[in-house]
Amino acid sequence: MRGSAAVLAVLLAVGGCKAGDQDGKAGEQGGGGTSGPAVSGSALSAVASLTVKGRAPKTGYERDEFGSSWVDTDDNGCGTRDDILKRDLKDVKFRDGHCLVASGTLTDDPYTGRDVRFVRGRSKVDIDHVVALSDAWQKGALKWDRDKRLAFANDPLNLIAVDASANRRKGDGDAATWLPPNTAYRCDYVARQVAVKKVYGLWVTGAEKAAMRRVLGSCPTLKLPARTGGR
Repeated sequence: MRGSAAVLAVLLAVGGCKAGDQDGKAGEQGGGGTSGPAVSGSALSAVASLTVKGRAPKTGYERDEFGSSWVDTDDNGCGTRDDILKRDLKDVKFRDGHCLVASGTLTDDPYTGRDVRFVRGRSKVDIDHVVALSDAWQKGALKWDRDKRLAFANDPLNLIAVDASANRRKGDGDAATWLPPNTAYRCDYVARQVAVKKVYGLWVTGAEKAAMRRVLGSCPTLKLPARTGGR
């Protein structure tokens, strides 16, 4: 299986998150409050389904193991990066009609809470893999075929537009080693990580699972984010 049609087929095949208002206001609590009981269908309840293992070596990891950057996986004529920019930015202006985003504003950046201006060629906005590719590599993706890695790297469920400087500080951290400085987004951020890892069968470390439970304990009714919709 090759080509964008094959990648779309992989995306559909690994799908499993049906529920989901990912804009859950419970996320405003951040992640340090009193834990509530897990609710069926919530991100907190889904944490229990994640397999715990140690982090595997990073040996062999390269970005190109996940295919070319920002391919057109949904056959809409636009690369994934521009699809996410169109989804997450406000006041978008295009260079070519409908694909190449020339400018826009990331309002209420998930990681910092600030507004960030996007201008193509000198952007302060990154498209972040919420579950970093390197983290995925060390927790199961090493054994995937190339089509599944390409699907993962371009899955909108795992992609959000964010402040570039905050994203660089995150690196390939997981929930145990990095959380957004914007505490209002932490529940939504961790819920998205849980959804991605559940869909793709990635494991978590013991410390990571504990961190997920701690953050989501302050928003126990927050559902797993769906694959479609806003950030």
